[in-house]
Amino acid sequence: MEASESGGDAIRIVLADDHAVVRRGLQVLLEAEDGLVVVASVGDVDAAIRATRGHKPDVLVLDLNMPGGSSLDAIPTILAASPTTKIAVLTMQNEAAFARRALAAGAKAYVLKEAADDELITAVHRAAAGETYLNPQLGARMAAEPPAPTGPPGDLSKREVEVLRMIALGHTNAEVAEQLYLSIRTVESHRAHIQQKLRRSSRADLVRYAFDHGLIET
Repeated sequence: MEASESGGDAIRIVLADDHAVVRRGLQVLLEAEDGLVVVASVGDVDAAIRATRGHKPDVLVLDLNMPGGSSLDAIPTILAASPTTKIAVLTMQNEAAFARRALAAGAKAYVLKEAADDELITAVHRAAAGETYLNPQLGARMAAEPPAPTGPPGDLSKREVEVLRMIALGHTNAEVAEQLYLSIRTVESHRAHIQQKLRRSSRADLVRYAFDHGLIET
């Protein structure tokens, strides 16, 4: 876990992203701003929960796609571990549904990685002050579009349906990867997206969803 010393009344930040090079770049970006200090840098969901519980940062900058489960589903757990921490989501997911879910779960800011250089510092300041920040282009789309319908099979892609079906049939990530000619990391990414879209975090929940929506037969 990478960390910097905090001082004074600086806004204390935990970074959570599964790419070390991204975390280093974000730390340089944030600490170039007076009054911002990164106290911990972690690469998976469980570590994000532990770091938030241990450091009680003012702001957690949270990537949505990391090992260890759904970051979206972890937001309530993170906030329970440190109620004073504000969460700023930083992600490549530019769909309105993800932003709505993140804000509904308790995040204060939603920033797209492609705009991080321009928006992240503002988002961190806003979140630390208890205010909401949303990427302007995404916010405009959210205002113009009604929430997506929730009918089966969610808004899963054809590939995600294939992955879900195989998970429900009991295949491991490695077996899914082998049979669909994908890398294990790609399967893990598909699984994280499925869990986020369906709001299901456990294998049992995914199996029940697949049965209920006719993706596999009983």
